[in-house]
Amino acid sequence: MKHRLSFGYFTLLAENIVEVCIDDGVELSLEMIEECDDFFKAHIFGDFGMLINRINEYSYSYEAQLSIGSYQGLKAIAFVYYTDECKTLVEELNEKRAHDNWNSQLFSGLELGWQQALTWLEQELLSDKQQEVSNLFEGEPNY
Repeated sequence: MKHRLSFGYFTLLAENIVEVCIDDGVELSLEMIEECDDFFKAHIFGDFGMLINRINEYSYSYEAQLSIGSYQGLKAIAFVYYTDECKTLVEELNEKRAHDNWNSQLFSGLELGWQQALTWLEQELLSDKQQEVSNLFEGEPNY
């Protein structure tokens, strides 16, 4: 299901995976990051992953760079890029947020990266679920 925010589209690809497409030419602000947070709180329940589809050119304000990706329940971020400049921007953002230890990967949209990104997110979220289940059964007697 596709949702329009003031600066782009958020599409629920699964109950716990959101594709984010920001409009061309936008500079993401702190207020826009807060709008993202409101969306996640209203539509996602539990752990989730984000597929950032950088099909358009956009940037982040300094304040947005410091707070983006700090969403409760965010377990994995897949960045799909289409140009070398976009790849560099994503790498720089990852470096600035290194202290957050994001579980993230970059995928080239020119090399079927969108599907690879979705598959990677599904695996990352599945491995979290499997870990939860295994923790539930840890210490259970074997009959």
